[in-house]
Amino acid sequence: MDKRKIDEWKQKLPEFQEKTDAFFSGELDKGSYKGYSGYFGSYAQKGGQASMLRLRTPAGRIPGDKLAVIAGMLRAHDVPRLHFTTCQTIQLHDLKTDALYPLMEEALDNGIIIMGGGGDFPRNTMCAPLSGVEQGEYFDVLPYAEAAADYALTLIDAEKMPRKLKVAFSNSPANAPHATYRDLGFVANEDGTFDVYSAGGLGGFPKLGVKVAEHIEPSQILYYIKAMWLTFRSYGNYENRAKARTRYMQDTLGGAENYANAYNEKLREVYDSGEDLTLPEDLLSEGISKTGDGSTATDPRVIPQKQDGLYTVAYHPIGGQPDKEVFLALCDLIQEIPDAELRLSPDETAYIVNLTGTEAVRVLSVTDEDAAHSPFEASVSCIGASTCQVGVRDSQALLRASVEAVRAAKLPANALPKIHISGCPSSCGTHQTSPIGFRGGMKKVDGKPESAFVLNVDGCELQGKESLGRELGAILDADIPKFLVEVGQTVAASGTDFETWYSKNADAFTVIAQTYID
Repeated sequence: MDKRKIDEWKQKLPEFQEKTDAFFSGELDKGSYKGYSGYFGSYAQKGGQASMLRLRTPAGRIPGDKLAVIAGMLRAHDVPRLHFTTCQTIQLHDLKTDALYPLMEEALDNGIIIMGGGGDFPRNTMCAPLSGVEQGEYFDVLPYAEAAADYALTLIDAEKMPRKLKVAFSNSPANAPHATYRDLGFVANEDGTFDVYSAGGLGGFPKLGVKVAEHIEPSQILYYIKAMWLTFRSYGNYENRAKARTRYMQDTLGGAENYANAYNEKLREVYDSGEDLTLPEDLLSEGISKTGDGSTATDPRVIPQKQDGLYTVAYHPIGGQPDKEVFLALCDLIQEIPDAELRLSPDETAYIVNLTGTEAVRVLSVTDEDAAHSPFEASVSCIGASTCQVGVRDSQALLRASVEAVRAAKLPANALPKIHISGCPSSCGTHQTSPIGFRGGMKKVDGKPESAFVLNVDGCELQGKESLGRELGAILDADIPKFLVEVGQTVAASGTDFETWYSKNADAFTVIAQTYID
């Protein structure tokens, strides 16, 4: 990143500190402060007694040198809590101002960008977390995602941006970063080109993306990003915050076909302007030079890479909230391993890549007590209403209670799938495209509203099979762990795994759910 731009951002920090002090002293209201602080990647937490800070980690990739910086910051300022987000960033939580202010400056000094982490700005550019090392991928999209992330920073101060602009790159039909239903998604093809999807998004008024281009050369992606901004500037509803997202343009313009035409009109304008946004031919890295040493590793959390003899280890802390001491120990270990780095995933998993078998065993050992050990334990949850100002229900508490209940019931590891929980309709937990999802809501009991989550089923994130699930009804918070255990026990009794059982017994699942909904 251009040092001049970082210096320019640093010059704005004193004003941020002044307004933050005013907020915590009660001189600035919550709404005004939130609208201002998002530019700096920071928000006040629920209750207005502490702040969070979001560190942009482009494409979810954190090389060893950046990881060392983050670990140093956590130690120096005794950061109480951190969270791996569904946008592949790291959030620091429960910060008082004496830690928040120096953390922001130190991050920028070390090339870790915080600007645009919230508010009406381009958010962290997302990428398939194992791009470049994953067996069966179409091609390595990581260099293009990182180039897009750099370009997105130039739009942070652009006028009339959507409330969020999320850009994602997928390397296979697994569609890990949900590229086919983001504001802008680049989807890899086997021939080394991208298809482009636009104006998608979850939350209120969810929409799958519109395919606006096919088989474009990767060197052209920045033209498509600029066209996305220009399309919203011309047709987006930036005067109504509730509708200031790109997905609303599909209906504003009269449907997907009309939207695609409008987008491509703006794309032609970008090309006709004469601005050179073509990426260099040598953008692709030379690949990974490290080779295996003959050692091997076998574990459910170990993934063989496409590089012979190298492995990746998956580390998914419950709810994406790692134990700080485990995370720091992991950071220290990665410093000792040549070419190792951490990759964050949209499902809140951290992957440690480029390991020999012996190194993978060491990573397994360091992370074992804090890692999920079944698909269900690796479920996804947003940060939840105990922390988030706009949260409705405590999604993290629900997940912890459910994991404890499932462990106590001693269910087989394959009896329940990964579920997705959002504390409110915003779908930060991506519940809408999950086979089983929950969103925060309420349920009337004896005429009185009670805390509940709405059950969402039959969603799918896979490319070509994308679907928004359907809502079955609300279940009280306290009843959800019991519901999940009952489902798991039913699956276990069948002698199959959840996916196999559900494919033949969806009606039986609904019957179980209905006893908790009614």
